[in-house]
Amino acid sequence: MEFYLHRIHYKGGTNGALFHKQQFLCFCIELPWRLNARNVSCIPDGTYEMRPFFSLRFKHHLRLIDVPGRSGILLHPANNAQTELRGCIAPVSQLTGIGRGLGSRRALDKVLMRIEGHRETHEAITLTVISELSGR
Repeated sequence: MEFYLHRIHYKGGTNGALFHKQQFLCFCIELPWRLNARNVSCIPDGTYEMRPFFSLRFKHHLRLIDVPGRSGILLHPANNAQTELRGCIAPVSQLTGIGRGLGSRRALDKVLMRIEGHRETHEAITLTVISELSGR
């Protein structure tokens, strides 16, 4: 099962659009690109396995596996990249600015519903992250 995140980097954050089977699911927000520095940068382009995960803080969400130079990268709810993210990706229903959005839990639930039927098949879930030209 494959998801694609097409994103544009800006000085103050990164905005993207998440797709599954060429169908738009939601927008995503991230920190700006800062050479993959921990806690202050979005992750590099690439293809990553995602696994369902649960925590008390974020409830059901997804964990990205084997991100180069990083650990603990999640797809979890947040509406402001600068104040709520430390390198993770947050799906949002609506963009309100660079690295900001609304309806994050609703957007994440939409993504999780897509993978629900595939959990029993043990089919790999992947996210391919592709950056377009900088929006700076």
